[in-house]
Amino acid sequence: MPREEVQTALEELREEAVLPHPVRMRDMILRCKLDPALAVEVNREFQEYLAQFGQAQKTASQLLERIAASERKS
Repeated sequence: MPREEVQTALEELREEAVLPHPVRMRDMILRCKLDPALAVEVNREFQEYLAQFGQAQKTASQLLERIAASERKS
């Protein structure tokens, strides 16, 4: 089941540019058996993903607030 979930996330990313939520990504990682060295590397990459995801959410929120405050074209 985890492999299917990961595959679905990859397909969504390729087709729709939809990023999996960090909680979902973390759950996928936790379901995998990783050797210690790979686990450390995956954790580092996940921490970077988490930071960038948060920044993207902040940027998107600011953009949406500006758009929401503007008038619609007639």
